[in-house]
Amino acid sequence: MRESFEKNKKGIVLMLTAAVLACVGQLMWKLSVTNGILFLICGFALYGIGAVIMLLAYRYGSVSVLQPMMSANYVLSAILGFLVLQEKISALKVVGIIIITSGVILIAGGDAE
Repeated sequence: MRESFEKNKKGIVLMLTAAVLACVGQLMWKLSVTNGILFLICGFALYGIGAVIMLLAYRYGSVSVLQPMMSANYVLSAILGFLVLQEKISALKVVGIIIITSGVILIAGGDAE
């Protein structure tokens, strides 16, 4: 299991980076509604860079391991919504965040060899 994680580590790091950039890009889109076109443009740029990084990540692992890493986007969205937009995080959302995070960690273990 450790060997498969090491094999996929670069891809996992790149995919998590792509998830963060996509999430921040989407947050910028939301903020552009009240803050103008510069936020919209920055959002598209971040989202696009995230997409390119995602394509690079696929060079370093299998889709069945790397694609689920994008689920981290849901966790980060909830956290950014709370921190930046003062959205509430209910107990049910906390449970969801724990489940998603656990799944991402388990899948990061890699492919069965």
